[in-house]
Amino acid sequence: MKNIKLAMPSLKDARMRKNKKIPTIRYHLDEKYQYLGKGKTYSIFTYGCQGNEADSEVMAGILEQIGYVKSLDAMNADIVILNTCAIRENAEQRIWGVLGQLKGKKRENPDMIVGICGCMPQEENATNKILESYDFIDLVFGTHNKQNLPRLIYEAYMTKSKVVEVISSEGEILEEAPKIRELHHKAWVNIMYGCDEFCTYCIVPYTRGKERSRAKEDIIQEVETLVESGYSEITLLGQNVNAYGKDLGSGYTFGDLLYDLDQTGIQRIRFTTSHPRDLDEKTMQAMHDCKSVMPHLHLPVQSGDNEILKKMNRKYTCEEYLSKVRRLKELVPDLALTTDIIVGFPNETEEQFQNTIKLVEAAEFEGAYTFIYSKREGTPAASMPDSISEQEKHERLTLLNQYINKGYLAGHQRFLNQIVEVLVDGPSKNGEGMMCGYTKHLKLTHFKSNDLSLVGKMVKVKITEAKTWFMIGELCE
Repeated sequence: MKNIKLAMPSLKDARMRKNKKIPTIRYHLDEKYQYLGKGKTYSIFTYGCQGNEADSEVMAGILEQIGYVKSLDAMNADIVILNTCAIRENAEQRIWGVLGQLKGKKRENPDMIVGICGCMPQEENATNKILESYDFIDLVFGTHNKQNLPRLIYEAYMTKSKVVEVISSEGEILEEAPKIRELHHKAWVNIMYGCDEFCTYCIVPYTRGKERSRAKEDIIQEVETLVESGYSEITLLGQNVNAYGKDLGSGYTFGDLLYDLDQTGIQRIRFTTSHPRDLDEKTMQAMHDCKSVMPHLHLPVQSGDNEILKKMNRKYTCEEYLSKVRRLKELVPDLALTTDIIVGFPNETEEQFQNTIKLVEAAEFEGAYTFIYSKREGTPAASMPDSISEQEKHERLTLLNQYINKGYLAGHQRFLNQIVEVLVDGPSKNGEGMMCGYTKHLKLTHFKSNDLSLVGKMVKVKITEAKTWFMIGELCE
């Protein structure tokens, strides 16, 4: 298949951070593409973070706007798009495996369009591998140009070629694009894009571009529209939501945004992800003052050792992290705190790992995403010498998870025999005749019911059992 390279990824360009205003694009569909997908079906496979899920909702909106209908058979749609993650190697391995399955589907249906987008194509090596080893892929695009999807599909159809457009830039802000939201009671709301932290292990600043904040007016209007449409909960998204507004230079910060969104009438506000360095007093005070801001915070610490944190370029110490945790718990005494932790960072010693265990105990986390360090080409940590064996890394992860699981269980046990408010998501996978949803503290809760009319509603549940991963309760009359 011939390659049409409209733009190729560049790690050098992705590192650039210029002091210039980031443009805002108002989405507009060219009439030329209005019926491009008429009579055809689509499917989108989404990997990675909530930001990717939000991007997939936009792509679904664009595809349906040009006539596509969501396929009931995801692997046999007329267009299949893989929205990818590059944060860890195992995420990429899963995607290569799905591409292998799609190769057979493409052989059966040569007219099928197969696309890959998101963070993986933003990596030079990944895009080169796609071009060299996956000849059946028709579309390759990145994180900065999903608004071009109709044009890219049109060019792939018309030229019968592989169309590649991966833009390595600081990025832009896309407004007014259509969205097909996955749920009708909970919504993702992007408030900013990109990351300027440059942690030494992380590829995200290279794949997502510069930190850039949406205008507060656009965010507030989106949330007000969601409230009018009957949504109960929003999750504010950004690679570092605590940095919201800093690039705008107006003095309006994330804490200010929380106060304003609290006035929209939305019942629940969550946000992710927070960077400890940028978590300020106003944000913490807003968590206390705003009734709609939920008493749960995901605050990635990554390591409990100051030397490792310095090598990671995290820009805070363990003491500073724990000081903010103490302040948070003063303001929100029943706070549920969760985190991210990496074990096996290059040359991490046993003593440094034990310092992480000590911090876990001191912070009293009620859950965590834990990982073995994954080398990402192009990041500074990828060239660091590493003396730790794979066996030792896995042993450390196992031990860490024992402490984390105690925190999960303790976080659930504190609600035993209490009545909690649950926003119902739907039928439970925990057994027939059960429904499930999440509490204010983001605790997964199952309760006996077959009433599908409860989906999207707040119900009262008395907790009768506390398990490591979830709670079980009885629906209150």
